[in-house]
Amino acid sequence: MTAVTQQNGSALRSTPHVGVNGNGSTATKDRAQAINPYAQPFALTAHYKATRDPAAAEAEQQSKDGFVPDLGVRLVCPECRNDPPNLVEEFASGDLVCGDCGMVVGDKIIDTRSEWRTFANEEGDDPSRVGQSNSPLMDGLTDQLDTRIGFRDGGTGAARDLQRAMGRSGGSQNRVILDAFEDIQRKCDVIHLPRTVSETAKHMFKQVEQDKILRGKKTDAIIAAAIYCACKTNKVPRTFPEICQLTNVSKKLIGKCFKEMQQAYGLNINHGDGSGVDAVSPTNAVDLVGRFCNHLGLENQVTRITEEVAKAVRNEGVLAGRSPTTIAAACIYMASILAGMTLSAKKISTAAGVSDVTIKSSYRELIKSKEKILTSAILTKYGSRIDPSRLV
Repeated sequence: MTAVTQQNGSALRSTPHVGVNGNGSTATKDRAQAINPYAQPFALTAHYKATRDPAAAEAEQQSKDGFVPDLGVRLVCPECRNDPPNLVEEFASGDLVCGDCGMVVGDKIIDTRSEWRTFANEEGDDPSRVGQSNSPLMDGLTDQLDTRIGFRDGGTGAARDLQRAMGRSGGSQNRVILDAFEDIQRKCDVIHLPRTVSETAKHMFKQVEQDKILRGKKTDAIIAAAIYCACKTNKVPRTFPEICQLTNVSKKLIGKCFKEMQQAYGLNINHGDGSGVDAVSPTNAVDLVGRFCNHLGLENQVTRITEEVAKAVRNEGVLAGRSPTTIAAACIYMASILAGMTLSAKKISTAAGVSDVTIKSSYRELIKSKEKILTSAILTKYGSRIDPSRLV
């Protein structure tokens, strides 16, 4: 005989054990957020909600301030009534048993684990499954079966009419999102962006469409802004000219969509309660140096020297007001001269997208502050490779 008791209370959630490092932060959580693009969901900020709909924001605030009963259902053992309950699932018998007194609280429990049985006629492993794995990105977009109308109709034109009718009756918003997903993946593959960037960009585009922000903006502009935000969120910096060249969208239009996303989702805000995504910070020259040096085929040691020079330029405030691309190109030009390489400014301009005249003028500004840039730490670490007397 089984018995089930329900009480009002918060729903039970199993919290996995995570290790804590010496600094007091959870290492498992940080590693999961670095890999999983859905670790920090894009939610509308309270300020943006109040701006869009002040009445709804006020009602939500009143519900938070007032008393809200907790209507979550929680199973407890009717014998021991321990809180929290110690319930154990017996998968072999399909029972839910109390771990303290042994009473059967529920029966016929469905086992949701993977069933890796072999269904092949011959011996061997056959881990065949039916259907694809669940994806939080495609949740709600491909739940129903899809019907496709063929083109062969004997010349009667019935297939075309049926396709038009299906297009009018089908979900147009889901079709727009799925087409945008394909476009985002194609554009990210062109410039060899990692999968986490493409998944984050898809997730952001889906959230923008569901929250109905950026109304009236072109889909290409929203895609470009989503890719730009995803690159910054995943610490894979790309400049505005690169995104403009990739998507054929003007820099001004991408900037408008990007600023709207920042305000809506608080992408550049670090709240005290942990909400907000403090990741969309301005791109600096240090982040771009590695990519440009890779395009130029420079050695690893020259790349490290350039990064040290770029860090010193940033700390000393040299070339303040110049774009990060210009600063990175000038630092590469300076590091190549220090290392005794014959690397022309025109070749650097091709890789960085900055004119050689701008690189040389910025290089002359760096020479004026070479005592501040070439610190004793840099000279001691790379003294055998660099020669400051080459800077003329």
